[in-house]
Amino acid sequence: MALRPVMVNIKALDHSAVGRFWAEALGWSAYSPGVTTYVGPGGGLVWPDPVVVGIDVVPVPEPKTTAKNRVHLDLATISAAHQAELVARLQSLGATPADVGQGKVPWTVLADPEGNEFCVLEPREIYRDTGPIARVVVDCTDPQAMARFWGEAMSWTLHEVTDDHAVWRSAKGVGPYLEFFRTPDVKTVPDRVHLDLLPYSGDDKAAEVARLRDLGATDLDLGQGDVPWTCLADTEGHEFCVLAPSH
Repeated sequence: MALRPVMVNIKALDHSAVGRFWAEALGWSAYSPGVTTYVGPGGGLVWPDPVVVGIDVVPVPEPKTTAKNRVHLDLATISAAHQAELVARLQSLGATPADVGQGKVPWTVLADPEGNEFCVLEPREIYRDTGPIARVVVDCTDPQAMARFWGEAMSWTLHEVTDDHAVWRSAKGVGPYLEFFRTPDVKTVPDRVHLDLLPYSGDDKAAEVARLRDLGATDLDLGQGDVPWTCLADTEGHEFCVLAPSH
C-alpha cells in the first residue's frame, strides 16, 4: 500500500482567475468540475492523470500573507531563449518578479497574480522530459527525516537523499520530480499550497490514513467539516490531503 501525488492544491481569492493563469502558464486547460478550478493537459478532463501532477485551485476568503510559501512549482525550459520568452509571457499574463532572498541565480523567481511564488528554471537536462512542471519543491528543515516519512508514504521512487535535499519521481519515470529542500526557516503558518495524494484503485483510504498516522502524521483541522478527504500534516507540519479513490 502507498499513495501517489496527483495534485498541487493552491488556495486563492479568485480561483477562476488563478486557474486561468496557470492554464496559460503551462499550456494546459482550466476545468471547473465543481467549486474549484482544476488545471491539467488539454483535450478533456482526465483525473487522475496518469502522467502529470495537476493543479487544483480552491477558493478561500483570506488573501495570501507576506510569508513565503513553503511549497512552490519550478517550471522547465529547454534553452536560454525559451526561458527568457517564458518569463516575458508569464509577466504579460500577470506574474510579477519576486524576491525571496535568492540573490544572483540562473533561474527567475516570479509570483502568480495572488502572490504565490514559483521559479522558471534555466535549461537543465534532467528536466527535459518532465513536461512544463519540472518539480514541486517543499522547504523543510530536515530532508533526511522527510525522506523517511515520505519514502514510506508514497509509491514514488527516491532518487537521492542528502543533508540538503531529498528527491523523488514517479516509479514510471514520468512527470515532475518532488524535492524536499533544506531551508533554515521553521514552518510557522499554514501554507497556501499543499500536495493532494490519492490511494490506488482497490486500496482502502482509511487504512492508508491509519498507516500515515503510524508513520507520524497528525490530523489537521482546517475547517473542512465533513468531507470525503482527510487533512493531515507530516512530521514537520507540512499540510497534505488524502483524497477518496475515484473508483
